[in-house]
Amino acid sequence: MKWKLKEILFMAICAAVFGVAYLGMVYLGAALTGILTPSGWGILGYEPIYGVWFMAASFITYVIRKPGIGIIAEMLAALLEVLMGNMFGPIIFISGFIQGVGCEMAFFLTKYRKYDQTTMIFSAIGASFLSFIWTGIRQSYWNMSIGVVLFILVIRTISAIIFCGFGSRLLAEGLAKAGVLKGYAISADSEDSYGK
Repeated sequence: MKWKLKEILFMAICAAVFGVAYLGMVYLGAALTGILTPSGWGILGYEPIYGVWFMAASFITYVIRKPGIGIIAEMLAALLEVLMGNMFGPIIFISGFIQGVGCEMAFFLTKYRKYDQTTMIFSAIGASFLSFIWTGIRQSYWNMSIGVVLFILVIRTISAIIFCGFGSRLLAEGLAKAGVLKGYAISADSEDSYGK
């Protein structure tokens, strides 16, 4: 389970790329919030894209397949996002930790032995659920109607499944099929799948 230098470098590069993407999503979410606010649904502005913020953990865990790497990758991406100017500040670093833990729970429960579509979906659901609890505490969900709170959870979970559950896996499989990920844990499975 020891990490190789190439795995650490891969994680760092991917975290930087996702950090940039995360920052872009912050401003997209702010724009969506502005559009929805006049109708009274501004609280949902970030929810359709929330799953993007889980992708560093799920993608890197799916490629490297070692315990803890998703948590570290998510925290590193969050840190870089903050350093690049995230308007929410350092609290995002805590969010990154919580999202990373949520993503890793599904892999932990399989003892890091299963990396199929079902596990990826449960990884997305775990990240959605833990992040929902965290944002609920920060935004006082208990002061909102139960219908709105459930709507937030449903939209966030759907977003997580699309971006994190399917998107991360499709991105990783595509790169593996193209030969970009040779030498990483995913490549052994990909070679079996693609007959190389």
